[in-house]
Amino acid sequence: MGKADTHLHTEYSGFNKLGVMKFPESVTMPEQQVDHMRDLGMDVIAITDHDEIAGAFIAEKYAKSKYDDIEVIVGEEVTTADGEIIGLFLNEKIPDMLPIEETVDIIRSQGGLTIAPHPFSFHVPGLKERILDLDMDGFETINGGHPDEYSNVFARIIMDRYPGRWAETSGSDAHSTYTSGYNWTEFPGTTAEEFRKAILNKTTVAKGHSAPVFGQVQWSVDVVLGGQKLLYKSLVGKLKNVPNDHLIEKINSITDLKKATGIFAGCLYMIPPMSFIATILSTSFLKKGAIEMTSCMPERLTSIESIIAEVDARGGPGKGEGRLDSIEAAIAELDKHRRMDHGFGRA
Repeated sequence: MGKADTHLHTEYSGFNKLGVMKFPESVTMPEQQVDHMRDLGMDVIAITDHDEIAGAFIAEKYAKSKYDDIEVIVGEEVTTADGEIIGLFLNEKIPDMLPIEETVDIIRSQGGLTIAPHPFSFHVPGLKERILDLDMDGFETINGGHPDEYSNVFARIIMDRYPGRWAETSGSDAHSTYTSGYNWTEFPGTTAEEFRKAILNKTTVAKGHSAPVFGQVQWSVDVVLGGQKLLYKSLVGKLKNVPNDHLIEKINSITDLKKATGIFAGCLYMIPPMSFIATILSTSFLKKGAIEMTSCMPERLTSIESIIAEVDARGGPGKGEGRLDSIEAAIAELDKHRRMDHGFGRA
């Protein structure tokens, strides 16, 4: 059985925003991800930067030139108007913020696979019940960036309740080398093409578990240190723009005052107690959210069972005209119950 990590990020993922703060999604180079994942024994990896595929092409070229025992799939984690979706085996960048149905069509037009990352997350933008009526090849039952006790658990329940409907995947969602290696997708074979066939035949197996909360804190420290280095290089005029590297483009575009302020703020974050405080706050947030979401799990399962029956009655996922009102109502109820997706982050 081969091992694949189907959800990895590099510095080509650009920036994220938390309140008034902006921070890099990743400062890990594509070549670093390839080297690290090979060391972890992966046969296949997918680079799935946010709304960009340039880093994936760099990783693919690097792997082909240096190794014969690891393959890179060009992918993209696309921000749609309805949540995030991963396209695998892509040739061109997918535009962001389109309706999910249109995004799926564009991925299909390139011969790509459609995977829903963290579909039932309560703290990053997943597709939620929309996956039930979409032409989806699979979804993550284990997302390495979700150590809470709800998101992956609920995804596993849905996968087990409706066997043969989707392929199961397990992606680290690693934005640094600190959060990978804890989970992966097993598949018959060792090549990228064999992985594609396994997804289509639904013979993949999700393995491992999410990265610990402290691993996410290590990622934040990695981002701060790496960001400070880039800010300093830009401040002294030694950081050159790289095509499609939105992180470097953004850093070079801000004023010297903002660069200096960013370096100073990073130094404050690196004071030892800050990382421990971040761990405590993150753990508390995730625990509280998981308890709230678990409390409405029975009602959600009943709603999904009804939606599945309605989807099948009109020919199955991706069939029929327009969106189902029952899906819209279910998502509206979730948003009303817990408004935590947008503004907290993305993965």
